[in-house]
Amino acid sequence: MEKIWAQIENWFRANAPQVLESLQIGASDTEIAELEEFLAIQLPEDVKALYRIHNGQSDYTYSFFDGREFLSLHRIKDEWQIWKELLDNGTFQDSNGQDQGCDPDLGIRNLWWSDKWIPLTYDGCGNHDCLDLAPDASGTLGQIITMWHDDSERKIVAPSFRAWLQNYAEGLASGKFIFSEEYGGVIEAATIQSSPNTSHLAQ
Repeated sequence: MEKIWAQIENWFRANAPQVLESLQIGASDTEIAELEEFLAIQLPEDVKALYRIHNGQSDYTYSFFDGREFLSLHRIKDEWQIWKELLDNGTFQDSNGQDQGCDPDLGIRNLWWSDKWIPLTYDGCGNHDCLDLAPDASGTLGQIITMWHDDSERKIVAPSFRAWLQNYAEGLASGKFIFSEEYGGVIEAATIQSSPNTSHLAQ
């Protein structure tokens, strides 16, 4: 994990130091344990290893993960609580009191939201990349999935947290992602390739 994270940090140091500056110091084992107790889950060791290095971003001035905030432990709790309140209020139930379900990839449970889907990122509009700690029988514990607040699609984007970070490090190195002041942080290059003015972009 340290090697993968070093690759990511080196790219940010060279291309987007203002984003790197938003990273907080690492979380303590006590802080990690408190979140696990609050969410009634156990985080994979790779996740805990990363949060010991950096406890997410201090603010969302600039996006860290392709247009999304890298959530601190406190922000994970905040976003999770929003979804949990909606779940407890029956927001995701149909007229018969059953979960309305979603449109999941094979390996994701057919639920609109599960309290074992732990948000790791936030895009400012209610959408997340989540750590899936309750996959379907054909899924993998700890897979990373998409969670949309207004769309039933649920996609597996990586089979594990480590693979998700490795894919991101490789995407930064290859130029798949770039920094854009106009777009407020790191974003996929394909999103803005058609822009007539690219002088503000860094690779």
